[in-house]
Amino acid sequence: MNILIVGPSWVGDMVMAQTLFQCLKQRHPQCEIDVLAPEWSRPILERMPQVRKALSFPLGHGVLELATRRRIGKSLAGQYDQAILLPNSLKSALVPFFASIPKRTGWRGEFRYGLLNDVRTLDKERYPLMIERFMALAYEPGAELPKPYPRPSLAIDPVTREAALAKFGLSLDRPVLALCPGAEFGESKRWPAEHYAQVAETKIREGWQVWLFGSKNDHSVGEDIRSRLIPGLREESVNLSGDTSLAEAIDLLSCADSVVSNDSGLMHVAAALNRPLVAVYGSTSPGFTPPLAEKVEVVRLGIECSPCFDRTCRFGHYNCLRQLMPPSVNDALGRLQGAPVEVQ
Repeated sequence: MNILIVGPSWVGDMVMAQTLFQCLKQRHPQCEIDVLAPEWSRPILERMPQVRKALSFPLGHGVLELATRRRIGKSLAGQYDQAILLPNSLKSALVPFFASIPKRTGWRGEFRYGLLNDVRTLDKERYPLMIERFMALAYEPGAELPKPYPRPSLAIDPVTREAALAKFGLSLDRPVLALCPGAEFGESKRWPAEHYAQVAETKIREGWQVWLFGSKNDHSVGEDIRSRLIPGLREESVNLSGDTSLAEAIDLLSCADSVVSNDSGLMHVAAALNRPLVAVYGSTSPGFTPPLAEKVEVVRLGIECSPCFDRTCRFGHYNCLRQLMPPSVNDALGRLQGAPVEVQ
């Protein structure tokens, strides 16, 4: 049985999609799973043992280009028994339709009748978690999801990890605190730089080193955090934001003894690497997309206006994050740590 997954467009969602792949393998141990997704997602998919192939999808988010979708669909014709669509858009249903895949499964959304022939109606109360909404597509409508739920787990190649350490001149002579201060969603997910800096200072004074991760857009906030450290401490931190590829960031995050992250894609990557993780929530809720790992501390204030799920604070104060002070995160790190975690 060959299954084509049309994957999501966000890092965290792609990590959580592994729960679906795991469920499919449990139901159909001999099935082969290919994932059609943006090229950036390849390093994630290549670290999922359940995935046979990552198929690069060349169109950006929101782009229609009907002729290109038809061409891709025709190129995949005759190769798959089922397609499962994780996005709810009409556009995401076009390639499986043009490929004439016999069974095309997905949640009802954006007038996809005809494009899908296994249309599900989502009960949000029954499936409050995103992973539940992914996993349910592996089973017949109305089926109970087996528990315990699978957790994402990314496989790391020690050779590529050593290469990344060497490339950036990093060593593991001291425990590593990884900080992930960015969030592509918007400012309402970003814990302030000055708070991250205080956490970094505390851990460096305890003998740790600090690695900052993120995209090119996060490089400036990484520099802001480092600039708040006094000379002598600043040298024990390194800003990797925008310098690493996603593959290198995943491999280097696997070395961390603890991680502090906003609700972001890298938070889900850290959880899938089973790193001890402090997840900082502001405008969003762990009740929908919690980090899925053994050692997780969620830190949030839960003030009256949160979660609002807005990209920017409608009141302009961002109090759900600004009033969440560093001692709360330091205390959470202390509860997680014990002895430094051995790199697997």
